[in-house]
Amino acid sequence: MQYHDSTSYEHYDRALESLVGGVNSPVRAAPQPTPTFVDHGEGAEIIDTDGNRYTDYVMGYGPLLLGHDLPDSVRETVSRAVDDGPMYGVPTDVEVELAEFVIDHVESVERLRFVNSGTEATAAAARLARGYTGRDKIVVMQGGYHGGHESFLVDGDVDDRKPGSAGVPDAFAAETIPVPFNNEDAIRDVFDRHGSDIAAVLTEPLLGNCGIVLPIEGYHETLRELCDEHGSLLIFDEVITGFRIGGLECAQGKYGIEPDLTTFAKVIGGGFPVGAVGGRAEIMQKLTPTGEVFESGTFNGHPVTMAAGLETLRFAKANNVYAHVDDLGERLRSGLQDIVEDHAPEYTVAGTGSMFKLLFTREAPETMDGHCRAGCKQRPDCPRYDLCPKTGADVRAGETDRWKRIFWPAMADRGVLLPPNQFESQFVSYAHIEDDIDQTLEVYQEVLTKRNR
Repeated sequence: MQYHDSTSYEHYDRALESLVGGVNSPVRAAPQPTPTFVDHGEGAEIIDTDGNRYTDYVMGYGPLLLGHDLPDSVRETVSRAVDDGPMYGVPTDVEVELAEFVIDHVESVERLRFVNSGTEATAAAARLARGYTGRDKIVVMQGGYHGGHESFLVDGDVDDRKPGSAGVPDAFAAETIPVPFNNEDAIRDVFDRHGSDIAAVLTEPLLGNCGIVLPIEGYHETLRELCDEHGSLLIFDEVITGFRIGGLECAQGKYGIEPDLTTFAKVIGGGFPVGAVGGRAEIMQKLTPTGEVFESGTFNGHPVTMAAGLETLRFAKANNVYAHVDDLGERLRSGLQDIVEDHAPEYTVAGTGSMFKLLFTREAPETMDGHCRAGCKQRPDCPRYDLCPKTGADVRAGETDRWKRIFWPAMADRGVLLPPNQFESQFVSYAHIEDDIDQTLEVYQEVLTKRNR
C-alpha cells in the first residue's frame, strides 16, 4: 500500500480552488504532500478514494467510541430522528433525556446546557465563570487546548503573555494566564499574585491535545484546594475524555475530583456536532434565561445529535463497551512498551483507557527494569519518571518533525492511520478487535526496527 500513489492529489488540487488551504480544519492539511481523502468507513477501518484500507486510530479525533459502523439500535434511532424532521428550534424530550443521563452518571453535574462544539462549550464555561465570580482572569495549562476562540488562543506565561493567533486582541491575553501542567509551584505562585482576580482554572484532566500527559499524583487536588481557598471555579475540559476515560463517570470520576463546571463534546454526540457545559445548579442557573450570562444557539440541543448521543451512551452502558476498549488500549500500550524497550528506549508510551500515543522523547533511562508497563502513569518510582513528559513543553521538545515526516507516512503506507502529528491523541474504538491491535503492533515494530538499521 503506497500512500503517495493516490487520487488524493487530484481531490486536494480541486479542493485548493474552493476551500481555504484545501481543508476545513488546519490539522487536516498536515500530511505531506497531500491529505488522504476518505471514501467511507467500515468498523475500525477507513477506506480512501483509491480503495486502500487503513486501521483507523484517528476515530474522528475522539467522537467515534463505537467505530464507523453504528450499531443497529443507534442507526435506527438516528434514522427515526431524521425522519421526524431535521430540527425545530423548540424543545424536545430527547434533550432532557440526554441531560438526565449525563447528570445520573457524572457526580459533579446538576444542570446542563447543550451547544454545538467543544469550542462553544469552553467559551460558554469561561463566560459563565466570569459572570458568576465577577472576575476576569482565567488560568489555563500550557499545551492544553480549549478551542479556537480568543480567551484561550494565548501563549506565554504569567509574566509574558501574548496572543497565540493573529486577530486576538492583546486585551484577551492580559486576562488569560498560561501555566505549565503538573507544576504545583507555578500554580501556587499565580494564585499568590492574582488569586483575587482569578475567575477559574480551566484544565483538561489529562493533556489530550499535546501528546497525552497524565497528571502527577496530587496535582488535581492542589487545583481544587487553591480554587476553594480563593473563591475561583475549577473547570474540567472533558471534551476529549468525557465518556471515554473513566467510563460513564468520565475522567473526573477516574481521578476522584469534582470540578465546579465541566465541558463535554465528541462522544456525547455519537459522531454528530455537539458540545455541552454542565455543573452545579447554583452556577449553571446564572446562564440565560434564569440568569444574566448570555448563551444561545439555533442548533443547541439538535434533535438528531441528541438522539445519536443518548443511544450511543445507552449502548455503551448496556454492552460493556468501556471494558472492551480499555482492555484493547492496555494491550496496545503494553505491546508498544515491549517494542520501545527493544528498539527505541528513548521514546515514551503514553495514554490511559482507550487513548494511546508513542511520544518521540529524546533521552533513554539507564535501566528498563520497573517501568510502567502499559503507558506512562507518572509513577515517581519508575526509572523513566524524570524523563517522561510532565508538561506540554516537554512533548514539544521531542522529535516532532521525525514523527510527522518519517514515522507517520511509514505507518500510513503500511495501513495504519494515525493523527498527522505528535500532539493529537489516538483512540481505540468498540469496533477494534485483538487482531487489529496485534497487526498494528507488528507495523510499529517493523517501522521502529527499520529506523535503527
